[in-house]
Amino acid sequence: MGFIKREITIGFSISLFATCCGLFLYLQYFSKYDFDTTLQLVSYGNLHAQVLALSALPNLFVFFVFLKKKQNYRARGVLMATILIALTTFALKLF
Repeated sequence: MGFIKREITIGFSISLFATCCGLFLYLQYFSKYDFDTTLQLVSYGNLHAQVLALSALPNLFVFFVFLKKKQNYRARGVLMATILIALTTFALKLF
C-alpha cells in the first residue's frame, strides 16, 4: 500500500512542478511583455483562472509519458492534480 501512495504522490508532485514550469514559460516567453509587467496585467485584469488553465497544459504531456511507460499510478497522481487545478480554476473564475 505504501508503494501505491508513494507513486501517486510522485505523479502529483511532478504535475504541480509541470504546472509551475508552464506558468513560467507562459509568463516569460509567450507574453509580449516582460515577466513583472505580465504579472501586473494578470492581477489587474483578474486573469488568474485563464493563466492557471494555460499553465496546466504540460500536464497532458506528463500524463501520456507516464501512460506510455506503464506507470499507471503516477499517471493517476497527475490526473488528480489536474482535477485539483481544474477545480481551482473554476473557483477563481466563479469568484
